[in-house]
Amino acid sequence: MVTRRRATLAAGAGLLAAPRLLGRPAAAQGGGAYPNRTIRLIVPFTPAGTTDIAARILAERLTQRLGQQVVVENRPGAGGNVGSDAVAKADPDGYTLLMCTISSGAINYSLYGPRMPYKPEDLAGAGLMLKVPNAIFVTNDLPVRTLRELVDHAKTRPGQLNIGSSGVGTSLHMTGELLKNAAGIDMLHVPYRGSGPMLQEVISGRIQVAVDNLPSVIGHLREGRLRPLAVTTATRTPALPDVPTTAEAGFPAVEATAWFGVQAPARTPRPIIERLGAEIDAVTKEPETRARIAELGGMAPGLTPDGGTSPETFEAFVRAEIAKWSEVVRRSGATVE
Repeated sequence: MVTRRRATLAAGAGLLAAPRLLGRPAAAQGGGAYPNRTIRLIVPFTPAGTTDIAARILAERLTQRLGQQVVVENRPGAGGNVGSDAVAKADPDGYTLLMCTISSGAINYSLYGPRMPYKPEDLAGAGLMLKVPNAIFVTNDLPVRTLRELVDHAKTRPGQLNIGSSGVGTSLHMTGELLKNAAGIDMLHVPYRGSGPMLQEVISGRIQVAVDNLPSVIGHLREGRLRPLAVTTATRTPALPDVPTTAEAGFPAVEATAWFGVQAPARTPRPIIERLGAEIDAVTKEPETRARIAELGGMAPGLTPDGGTSPETFEAFVRAEIAKWSEVVRRSGATVE
């Protein structure tokens, strides 16, 4: 787990002394220049998963850049909806932020339908942190070494194989549904409350097949505790260059890129959103951050021409993802039980 560093007094003093924020008087932000106290970054999933990993990398860097502590708080439940709803209903002052994901920020709106506790317009985008492939892998006890072999194996055992994910409605769940539909196979979806407990079940052999974001599982794959079959991006990842893509394995329809960004309550003052967006963009462009992301199998945001992010480009990206995954959910027939 990435440790959080203490912000320097000099950085904090410099920010608190600034009389203006993006051209507006500090007083307009309510109580002095932003930020002047601890910021909570809510992760709507359990610790040790990719959302948590990304949040802790970002919190460490934002703590130094903003001069105030950014504290990660895990609030899992309902496929990311519990923590996300808490942020949507929080005071719009910039001190409660959400590490949103492809599931909580896009897939869940169509998967949960009228049961969704918040709407897209309840949250404002600040910036995209990273994108990552999903990996399809199996327990070492399963006698398959390629995705095609898994499909052939499953076809002779309809309903007998379990496929795990970190929760209903996550991109991991949807990737599994895409695979089942594309290959015409029947596997039982077993959702868990996060990647950590799911991975332990696969390593133990109680679950035979699983999908996870690459940063969460890459250590197990590299060390041979689990067997990778494919990654779900259009091209291979440098982090696991010997693992083929789903398209190379004969299933081009099984493509899913997970993403992780920052949102705030919708009525958060725009100068605060712009400040956060600028700092997130700067963090994602730092060579050290990009190296850490690449080592985990992730990719930089790539929303702006210079490869970065901004509130405007992130909000447009989220709208497009909501539309895209609505169609995927419709075709898959997936529902929340």
